[in-house]
Amino acid sequence: MSTEREYVLGTDTDELQRLGFQHQVWAEQTSRLWQVARFAPGQRLLDLGCGPGYATLDLAQLVGGAGEIVAVDVSRRFLSALERLAVASDVRNVRVLEQDATALTLPAASLHGAFARWVLSFTPNPQAVVERVFDALAPGAPFAVFDYANYEAITLAPPSDAFDRVIAATARSVRDAGGGFDVGARLPALLQHAGFTVEHVEPYVRVARPHDALWAWPSTFFANYLPSLVERELITAEDANAFRHAWDERTRDPGAYLVTPTIVGIVARKPA
Repeated sequence: MSTEREYVLGTDTDELQRLGFQHQVWAEQTSRLWQVARFAPGQRLLDLGCGPGYATLDLAQLVGGAGEIVAVDVSRRFLSALERLAVASDVRNVRVLEQDATALTLPAASLHGAFARWVLSFTPNPQAVVERVFDALAPGAPFAVFDYANYEAITLAPPSDAFDRVIAATARSVRDAGGGFDVGARLPALLQHAGFTVEHVEPYVRVARPHDALWAWPSTFFANYLPSLVERELITAEDANAFRHAWDERTRDPGAYLVTPTIVGIVARKPA
């Protein structure tokens, strides 16, 4: 990890752009989860692990001028990108805080709700994060979490050994950094241990075809991340080239498809 404390996937310009695209292709599912959580105008909400703030700005619009979004991330580079976006969009109801999620320090019972998307899978201590969020929420407030339950369930058809090797190496890279791409499966127990009541669990499993926008979601990810896997010696350069060849073949195959990893949306609530 760098002195900038960037997360395992990086915080460079390519990653900023990838995260913007990722937000677009998962915006419908994210918005639905916010509706289940009953996020509403006038609320003060936490966007935990906000990254460069694509969801933050949507939340800011949702809560309106009478509300506020507290955007927390460990990366100063991401927060600076969010601040630029907010200024460019004339959004004035976002407050940014540079903090580690496991050491979150917010006033007790100060929030009407909290949201975390693809955050807990990258932290070595998700239980500590959940407990900190619990303390910061007002009684009756929801915590909406969007994260992987089984990353390695991703399926490419026709199958490819090279693809499978890269998926396994990606999951290992996250484990090596202290995270885990199965956190969604462990979340109900973690939430209940912290005092939450789990109200809603919804799976998100989608199918992408080569002509779909969703097909570009893994495509852009691996274009950025393959060199890092090679650098960390989790795959070889030959593995990376074999992956690119297999992916290009399937992109040209009108019968190909990809089933996304198993993702869950969970809404838990602090007792009133």
